[in-house]
Amino acid sequence: MTTDCIQVQKLKRLGDYRLKLWFSDGRAGEWDFSALASHDTPVTRPFRDPAYFDRVFLEYGALTWPNGYDWAPDALHTDMDAAGVLKFESAAA
Repeated sequence: MTTDCIQVQKLKRLGDYRLKLWFSDGRAGEWDFSALASHDTPVTRPFRDPAYFDRVFLEYGALTWPNGYDWAPDALHTDMDAAGVLKFESAAA
């Protein structure tokens, strides 16, 4: 039995630490990442600046920032699914 790894295929910056994400399973949703700015570690301090957060890009299907911080797409998908924010939607939209 094989399972495909969930990946983020597309992202849209919505402002105020919010992103809309499209996943490889055909579902999409919006997520608030503002809690990231409240963590006080060397790797998360840059996120206090919303402009730094907006420098997010996709690398191998994961949300990634210039300092090397990344967010595992499968964990993010699980959290978003549990919160009920994922709906089927084409990434081409």
